[in-house]
Amino acid sequence: MVPQAGSRKHIPLDAWESKLAAVRVPKDDMNKLIMNFLVTEGYVEAARMFAKESGTAPGVNLDAITDRMEVRRALQSGDVEAAVARVNDLDPEILESQPKLFFHLQQQRLIELIRAGNVESALDFAQENLAPLAEENAEFLEELERTVALLAFEDTNASPVGDLMDVAQRQKTASELNAAILQSQAQEREPRLPLLLKLLLWAQAQLDERATYPRINDIVTAQLVPPTKAE
Repeated sequence: MVPQAGSRKHIPLDAWESKLAAVRVPKDDMNKLIMNFLVTEGYVEAARMFAKESGTAPGVNLDAITDRMEVRRALQSGDVEAAVARVNDLDPEILESQPKLFFHLQQQRLIELIRAGNVESALDFAQENLAPLAEENAEFLEELERTVALLAFEDTNASPVGDLMDVAQRQKTASELNAAILQSQAQEREPRLPLLLKLLLWAQAQLDERATYPRINDIVTAQLVPPTKAE
């Protein structure tokens, strides 16, 4: 049971800031966290500059990141065929060993055909390339049906499945492929920084049951919001 507001401990802003000021995070650890984010997300030039300025080693070959980012850029621009070809050049086993990822790439190709208004080509592609995969997996079949449903609407963006046409769908597929490439290169699939932010939000949710305290409501500004005793 969640305690009533009056039974929770109240921690004022000055006391909270005093505790935060007493925490010492080694600069090297912060630098490694930043470098991890730059490398994982593929900001090659920023990683080079940060390595030069901070003396923090990237831990990977930055030239290899360039190849990975070319794959991501191709997918984000809608050129799925180029992205697939580039991945196969890097490591053909990536797609061979991950049927779900391969399906999502084929699904994205279908979406791009629909976006271009190539209805006949889209239907042929779905039948020849996606239907056989969907026959073997109920999850794939559901996703295929949602994608093909786009063809029933003149304004695909306004349809119930219009989210598939959004740029976010390309980003989602690109992130999935990026994570697979990282895994194949024995690197972390996700940067640590977003994971730490998720941990922060989880910790605040746990603490909400026990105290009123200065919270971070906006992780972009990270500004502490003073509590009120009425909370």
